[in-house]
Amino acid sequence: MSPSVPRGKTDPAVKRILEKLNQYQSEHPRARIQVYRQNRFSIRIRVIDPAFQKLSRSERARMVWPLLRELPDDTLTEVSMVLLIPPEEIETSMVSREFDDPLPSQF
Repeated sequence: MSPSVPRGKTDPAVKRILEKLNQYQSEHPRARIQVYRQNRFSIRIRVIDPAFQKLSRSERARMVWPLLRELPDDTLTEVSMVLLIPPEEIETSMVSREFDDPLPSQF
């Protein structure tokens, strides 16, 4: 499964993020990666990966952020949310719920 855009349109910044996260996906085929633009200033990322189970947030971040840091600064500054969770946290994470059903943006 490759990274997907669950809502909204893709644009050059979203495409660059998707391309970069394809690298993570190739090493973690069971992961589900979703990226979408919330508004003209904000891009949200969610990685749901069984490999995150029993890992701390900082350990999860060390698995994904090295790839994101390779993005151009103008793209990286648009990332407003990076949610890294195992599948069992999808239903209990308020941030994951906001990702699935975002409040309307003011912008």
